[in-house]
Amino acid sequence: MFSDADRKVLGQSRLFRHISIDAVEGVLADCPVYALAAGDVLIEPEQENHAVYIVLEGDLSVQLSGREAFEVTHLGPGECVGETSMVDGQRPPARVEAASRTRLLVLGHAAMWALLNRSHGVAFNLLRILSGGMRSHNKTLETSRTHSLEFEHAANVDVLTGMHNRRWLDDTFARMLRRCYNDSRPVSLLMIDIDRFKALNDTWGHLSSDAVLRHVARQMDAHLRPTDLMARYGSEEFAALLPDTASAGALGIAERLRGGIEQASLTLGDSGKAVRVTISIGLAEAHPGETLEAIISRADDALCRAKENGRDRVESAA
Repeated sequence: MFSDADRKVLGQSRLFRHISIDAVEGVLADCPVYALAAGDVLIEPEQENHAVYIVLEGDLSVQLSGREAFEVTHLGPGECVGETSMVDGQRPPARVEAASRTRLLVLGHAAMWALLNRSHGVAFNLLRILSGGMRSHNKTLETSRTHSLEFEHAANVDVLTGMHNRRWLDDTFARMLRRCYNDSRPVSLLMIDIDRFKALNDTWGHLSSDAVLRHVARQMDAHLRPTDLMARYGSEEFAALLPDTASAGALGIAERLRGGIEQASLTLGDSGKAVRVTISIGLAEAHPGETLEAIISRADDALCRAKENGRDRVESAA
């Protein structure tokens, strides 16, 4: 028979919520009670488990295993463990050990089935416990997915300008090129460089040159089309991929961007100093099947000619 303290703990447990212990005591009386010392292992990961354990006294530490085990939760008097692995027959994913001197009521398969047959309330409570575990698992998965997306976003975005970075460009531009080739659609690339950027940096300092980079990024977003892909390619260099656009159309878009940046005013810091920012652009229409590296190289050659020919201009690849 159970002590008054044990009966009180069982009455407060989730498994016997709103259940009279007197009604199920005949089944529970045949269940063994384990006594564990601090550090004793109750459930080992990847080893079969055939019982539900209810903490009568003490507490259990639940740990996820890996290179370094770390605790995910503590279970105190009235809480149970092992229900999921006992019901689904799968090996448990976590290690459970006593965090202090602990006494446990052990409900094996036979006892659990006897309880479920005797009390629909116990069956309902067990379903609540299992569904709660699933919700917790789903929440953990969603949190993990959210963190994964955040890390992916951080890995693909240039912190200074908010534009996508070179890593994103290499993957996304190449995929868009393949789509255009497969559908026999034209596609063009712009390589964009801020004129005399080093001189701006030397004259006004890093903070001001950062402001210039953000300014150009904003103007690109304003003057390019929603379907165009753009990214920061290097220090003061940007790239834009223009789907469904042959060289003639791309030239018009490039000129619009160049003129928009030339006319947009930029004031640096508290000084109120207005700075004129211009860009040079190299343009190349992709040849069918051409690699991303090849079209970037041709557009870059055109960009070099634009800078050699006086800057603040657009040059097209031959």
